[in-house]
Amino acid sequence: MKLAVAVLKMRLNSSFGNRRQIRKFLRREIAADSREMDKIAGLKEILELDPKNSFARYGLAMELAGHGATVEAIAEFDTLLVNDPSYTSGYFMAAQTLAAAGRTQEARERLQAGIGCAARSGNSHAVSEMQAMLDELNR
Repeated sequence: MKLAVAVLKMRLNSSFGNRRQIRKFLRREIAADSREMDKIAGLKEILELDPKNSFARYGLAMELAGHGATVEAIAEFDTLLVNDPSYTSGYFMAAQTLAAAGRTQEARERLQAGIGCAARSGNSHAVSEMQAMLDELNR
């Protein structure tokens, strides 16, 4: 919705913005925001029924991270990895979320744990991706 407000201000200050265009734009932005919130609500509903559903927990964490709700996203990644410590992508995406928030040391720790998890499961692709990110954070 922040984007909608910024664009609305821009259009109000411009010569080509008219009320019809603005209403149409706002309807589209509100609908998009609503769909995104529906995803989060739907995932939370699934988790109420099945709190250990790793796929739904991962999806919720990713949606929250995508909305900039870093603290909530990390909490969901933490819960995911406590419930399912072999969910390799959870380590990698948690590390990316932590790194984006400037929490580099925590991201390194998450990557190291994820590399161990991926190595145990024989996922060499995940090992190489996480190692590359770890190397980048260590520079």
